[in-house]
Amino acid sequence: MKNKLLVVGTMAYDAIETPFGKIDKILGGAATYIGLSASRFSLDCGIVSVVGDDFEKKHLDLLEDSGIDLSGVEQVKGGQTFFWRGKYHNDLNTRTTLETQLNVLENFNPIIPDHYKDAEIVMLGNLSPDVQLKALGQLTSKPKLIVLDTMNFWMEHFRETLDQVISKVDLISINDEEARQLTGEYSLIRAASQIHDMGPKYVIIKKGEHGALLFYNNEIFCAPALPLEEVFDPTGAGDSFAGGFTGYLTQTADISFENMKSAIIYGSAMASFTVEKFGTENLVNHSPKMMAERLRAFKDLTTFEIQLE
Repeated sequence: MKNKLLVVGTMAYDAIETPFGKIDKILGGAATYIGLSASRFSLDCGIVSVVGDDFEKKHLDLLEDSGIDLSGVEQVKGGQTFFWRGKYHNDLNTRTTLETQLNVLENFNPIIPDHYKDAEIVMLGNLSPDVQLKALGQLTSKPKLIVLDTMNFWMEHFRETLDQVISKVDLISINDEEARQLTGEYSLIRAASQIHDMGPKYVIIKKGEHGALLFYNNEIFCAPALPLEEVFDPTGAGDSFAGGFTGYLTQTADISFENMKSAIIYGSAMASFTVEKFGTENLVNHSPKMMAERLRAFKDLTTFEIQLE
């Protein structure tokens, strides 16, 4: 099957506290959210990750039942899965990390299965730049699109290696705070221009509840976030966005700027599902009808007519 999406990232367990509830152990990880989000599309999706033998079979079954290939997931005997504990504050835009246990992730050496070394699209989830470089080095053909997600921690402590990764990717997806930190530019337009000079042809700058910006050459596309009556848990929203974005591009086999506009809306829709429940619950349970209704809501939100002279 063509239309292959390769996802390299974390599979994890999270403990989350928000103003609306608290849970001590729930399925998480960038690759988990990306994979489940992308699996809603017609494609061949495989994950490369690492877990401990504490990773429950029901969660492996959940991913496989969603059509995700786990042949690139290493399960370390006697090891413990990556664990993150965090608390979201009242505005849900800020959070405090209370505990991080790298566990098996600390010595993760990604091994890409042979049948994914020619994937059309590669999604590098938020991971150590060293791991991302190792993954890219195993590809046997140049993908149509390599997408990178990263964060401020890697910018602060692994900048030299991160710059190497950035120079090899086609698109980077980061939030506004990270874009400013990466470039030293407060203006997001100037920040995007500087990131273009670092290598990526396309830049997505996410603005949380205020949507996302897509930059290509001198063109800009602005996509809103869907106003929601209830936001329950923001964990995984950015990864769900990445899964919807790359999943749609993989399904359509079209990586043009115009098609990326639609992909951003699909990604935003997937993110909007995620934040309405704890963890991955809504990614698993939403229906095609729900997706259609959400896309219609995005269209109604952004469509208008104006008389121009």
